[in-house]
Amino acid sequence: MRRWLAAALVLPLAGCSLISLDLTPRIEPLREQTVEGSGRAKILLLDISGFLSDEAGAPSLVIGAPSAPRVPLLVRVREELTKAADDGDVRALVVRINSAGGTVTASDVIFRELDLFKRSTGRPVVAVMLDIAASGGYYVALVADTIVAHPTSVTGSIGVLMVTLSAEGLMQKLGLSTTTIKSAERKDMGSPFRPMTDEERKIFQVVIDGLYDQFVAKLAERRKLPLETARKVADGRIYTAQQALELKLIDRVGYMPDAIEAAKRAIGVEEARVVVYRRPREYRATYYARSEAPAGAMEGSLMQLPAVLGAGPRFLYFWWP
Repeated sequence: MRRWLAAALVLPLAGCSLISLDLTPRIEPLREQTVEGSGRAKILLLDISGFLSDEAGAPSLVIGAPSAPRVPLLVRVREELTKAADDGDVRALVVRINSAGGTVTASDVIFRELDLFKRSTGRPVVAVMLDIAASGGYYVALVADTIVAHPTSVTGSIGVLMVTLSAEGLMQKLGLSTTTIKSAERKDMGSPFRPMTDEERKIFQVVIDGLYDQFVAKLAERRKLPLETARKVADGRIYTAQQALELKLIDRVGYMPDAIEAAKRAIGVEEARVVVYRRPREYRATYYARSEAPAGAMEGSLMQLPAVLGAGPRFLYFWWP
């Protein structure tokens, strides 16, 4: 706000001079904040929400809007885990998930970062699901020693999705056409400007099947399910919390305090401080407060279209009805 006021005062006085103003918000280091509890032992609450991606949106330049920069989700996750690993008083990690998933790679990277933290520190990880922990959101939850879902949570949607835009009909109506010069026949497969051939569809299907097999293998390994059972539940459908419990996709149905208590039991303490890492001007006074908005954290299928399509076909662990 002050930067905009300064610009408003300076510009009328500048005449024809060229003035360069850097309005980019500065990224401040993470700071620890206690949201509840007491004692020396700490339980870190890590927030995974919105569309899972390695991209960051541009900071808002609207007067009155929060001016904190948007740090890419993968950057923030690693930054928080590194800070927690260096603090011996952080004894456990609670991962709060509210996400329908995202790109295959972002989901897998977050899983790996959490798994490396758990293996290198020996500290337990509890996942707690809020509204949605589906597809890539559930993939991330599989890293946890204990998975807790709110009674109203929706999970599942285990599978892979690829969405590509077809603009050929619109281009024809507008009288527009494209010219593509390529080194090989399938160099532009998935292009929105021409129909996909049957052979190209088969090639994409092979890739999708391979990524699906990776998801199912993780499900079977982490939830200790027979492979055929894992494949049976991984048909893309969504599940209520109670259905997920019956299918052994989660460990219990409960609320955030139940996840905190599970973390306390795992480290053998009765009292612990629940802490979050935040940047200046971020509001995180309770364990329901979200961290800075991740890239592509938009509501509704149509609003998700830019994040889903990206610059072209993308492989997604994502529930997109």
